Amino acid sequence: MNFKTVFKSFKNKDMLKRVLIVLGLIVIYRFLAHIPVPLGEPTTFQEAIQNLIQKSDFGGFLNLISGGGLTSFAILMVGLSPYITASIVVQLITKAIPSLEELSQDGETGRRKISQWTRILTVPLAIIQSIAYIFILYQSVLASNTSLAYTPTTADWLLSVTSMVAGSVILMWIGELITEQGIGNGISIVIFASIISQLPTTLANLGSALFDTSGGTLSLFGWFNLPVNPVFFWIILGFAIALLITIYFLIKLNEAQRIITINYAKRVHGNSTYGGIRSILPFKLIAAGVVPVIFATAFLSLPALVGQLIQSANPDGTLGTTLVTLFTAPSADNFATYYPNGITAQWFLYPALYFILVVLFTYFYTSIVYNTKEIADNLQKQGGFIEGVRPGLQTAEYLGKMINRLNLFGALALGLIAMLPFITDYIFIIVVGQPLGLSISGTGLLIVVTVALENLRQLNSRALMVTYDEYK
Repeated sequence: MNFKTVFKSFKNKDMLKRVLIVLGLIVIYRFLAHIPVPLGEPTTFQEAIQNLIQKSDFGGFLNLISGGGLTSFAILMVGLSPYITASIVVQLITKAIPSLEELSQDGETGRRKISQWTRILTVPLAIIQSIAYIFILYQSVLASNTSLAYTPTTADWLLSVTSMVAGSVILMWIGELITEQGIGNGISIVIFASIISQLPTTLANLGSALFDTSGGTLSLFGWFNLPVNPVFFWIILGFAIALLITIYFLIKLNEAQRIITINYAKRVHGNSTYGGIRSILPFKLIAAGVVPVIFATAFLSLPALVGQLIQSANPDGTLGTTLVTLFTAPSADNFATYYPNGITAQWFLYPALYFILVVLFTYFYTSIVYNTKEIADNLQKQGGFIEGVRPGLQTAEYLGKMINRLNLFGALALGLIAMLPFITDYIFIIVVGQPLGLSISGTGLLIVVTVALENLRQLNSRALMVTYDEYK
């Protein structure tokens, strides 16, 4: 990344215009994230959302990628989750149906059709999710015996659902407008901005704990006292060092890849000779990205959701309470409620299941991303081969074994990244008796690092293109 080239490229009016458009769209997005849904008393529903998020790790993740739109009961509370779900569904269907897979490989025309289907599928998913959110929130408000100023009418329900669907579609449109500027993927930038917008919450929590001097002040070599909490000072210092080390390893893991050298046989056509060259075939260590983490979180949130429904139907039953207790992610919000006696064996159940599911889903999704038989067939058609490996079936087997070895390390690494918030909370419980409750988890940090690296590459590429004449 050449920052000197990037800053120099801002002298170009077109480049400056693109950057300003992207920044303007992000500002518009953050403005929309604070417009409340037109339904009743927003404060009442915000309290209901807070209670639900405390019982669901998936709700916390959705709130993270919506930039806090979920907890603020904003029109963007549905966020990009319908579009992300539609993208995953269309991608899986495309791999499962041969005709759609051929269409996806049919150049720009095929990709545009699949993108259009993804947009179309996003709308009904947004409608279903909006109705579900409103219904669950309304029932939660009634269950908590909170009185509403008025009873919403059918027109009120219709208006609120329409505004939420419109917010989700507008957010998708903003992402595509950003993509058109050519300096990064719009959807990724929106998610990046959503996660970064939660940083002030974490900094505020750390700051209030750091400057709470009720337990004493920090003595600096006996010369003078700093007005900071001595325990939290060393904790935050250690946390900052650990964060830098984590970011370093995240960058290494994200950029890690196995390079396979491909040889191309010489072919003679008339008086011309083709081939006889070498190329490379890279395989990323973590090809699945954060998709396995999203799948694992959604999968584990299902029993807790079922438990909440059973509790609503039968408050005196034990089944619903047991499901909610066992499948609720340990966090700073629910630690005192679910673990009044401190950390017990039950505390480790959710993190252990989470880690196992992340590993399994990593293997599953990578098998979809990398079709070794298809790769081997394409190499054979192009006259390419791996030295010491016969083309065709043996090449597919060789690539399969290599990908499985990469998956073993990549899946374990991704699982440990997903475990970072639990590990951090465990350390804080031992030291101060209470989890820290970070607003950015290991998953969020992985998304931030991945998106930042990719967008910096694209920004640098466009900057080099704009300033090319100056280096001639």
